[in-house]
Amino acid sequence: MTRTDQELVTRSPLRMAADPTRVITRLFVPGQEGFEVHESRAGAVLRRILALDEDGVRAALDDIVIRFDRRHRDLVGTFRRHARELSDRLDPGRDLSDARILLLGAAFTSEYTIEGAALCNPSIVEHPDQSGVAPGSLRFVMSVRGIGEGHRSSIGFRTGTVDGAGTVHFDDAVPFATVGTITSTLLDAAVFRNELVKVWGSEETAGYVLDGLGERFSRGDLDDRLERLHRHSRTRAHTPQLIELITDIADRSYGVEFRGEIPLAERVLWPATDAEEAGMEDARFVRFVEDDGQATYYATYTAYDGVEISQQMLTTKDFRTFDSTPMVGAAAANKGLALFPRRIHGRFAAMSRSDRESNTVAFSDHLSVWTTTQECQKPSAVWETLQLGNCGSPLETGAGWLVLTHGVGPMRTYSIGAILLDLDDPTRIIGRLPFALLHPAADERDGYVPNVVYSCGALVHADTLVLPYGIGDCAIGIATVALPELLAAMQP
Repeated sequence: MTRTDQELVTRSPLRMAADPTRVITRLFVPGQEGFEVHESRAGAVLRRILALDEDGVRAALDDIVIRFDRRHRDLVGTFRRHARELSDRLDPGRDLSDARILLLGAAFTSEYTIEGAALCNPSIVEHPDQSGVAPGSLRFVMSVRGIGEGHRSSIGFRTGTVDGAGTVHFDDAVPFATVGTITSTLLDAAVFRNELVKVWGSEETAGYVLDGLGERFSRGDLDDRLERLHRHSRTRAHTPQLIELITDIADRSYGVEFRGEIPLAERVLWPATDAEEAGMEDARFVRFVEDDGQATYYATYTAYDGVEISQQMLTTKDFRTFDSTPMVGAAAANKGLALFPRRIHGRFAAMSRSDRESNTVAFSDHLSVWTTTQECQKPSAVWETLQLGNCGSPLETGAGWLVLTHGVGPMRTYSIGAILLDLDDPTRIIGRLPFALLHPAADERDGYVPNVVYSCGALVHADTLVLPYGIGDCAIGIATVALPELLAAMQP
């Protein structure tokens, strides 16, 4: 164990590195790889496989299954699903053997290494299932950002426990990585109203589309309203642009479901919409408890399409089914929104970095709409002169809201600091650590992105702050801090 000069932080010897063997399967269409625009070569590939003799088909399929089956859950089922994607190209009168169908599916399947480039930006929350945990220990879920080929990011998970002494133990790695099934979810009228008024400056158009749908509605109901709008487009200006905007917002809402037998640490949330085609970045999970004691897990994350970013929110009760929905408003216009774990004076609250360089606090009556912010913290120390942000959701302590911050200083070095906010008025800083809690150590400077230590969320257990953090965007470390010592080190 090593400590900082301030004798606060203990770095655990545990290190979690990117694992290039964690692969998922993707539908692969030759000629449409994404880096060039060409017609699909699917027809030519199909003809070549149909021309093979049956013995050659069986030998090729056997070889593929032997080489790849241990890397995936239900590989044969994947081949069969991908083969169905080609059904419109096949002669319905031609009888194909099962082996040839599976070989067709294999030809249109590729592997993607979800952590092939990097592993970073963890957040950690209490696991929804605490059954069987040893007395004094806490089971946790840790989300991770995996970065693979083309710098595409996805969200994965790890599990483990924190014991009564505040020591972290990770569960054994699972053999597979599995993407969930995309499902539909209800749409939120408040999101559409905010965006339509922002663009068109009038409630009238939003009302014409949304009135009668209710506050939550299905995609089918929305499409019916858009069809009506299209039929009456002659009396309304900019109807095509309006329909396109509404459709783009609706496309950002979807559900994900995993089969119950798939372990949590095997589950991977993979980009599902055009808005997040280039990645799902920096998920900040929080266990949110309502006034009636009901707990829901939310995670704000950045959707990236390769050019523009937008904020999304995940909602789950059990980490098996998820809803992903857009977050809108000026306070959610940048990266790094982090929800407080409960309401404050009846309203939702969040840390925001809407101006791209300082920490602000936002309040809202709706989880998806964040319109205004209030000033909280501006850069002041050398290690945060370029910009400030949060390192995940605030943690409630008896002394106040503990907010871990990230600061960017000279040589684009990322460090982690800490502030304490008033429990009743979180715009008011009542304590601040006068030095960075965590700088990149000598063995943490190099990596996929050098000179970076960064976290998306910590937790407190057994009077210990458990802080998972990314190291150079290539590994994840664990730091622990005695909470009373950290609070005592805060200056007013």
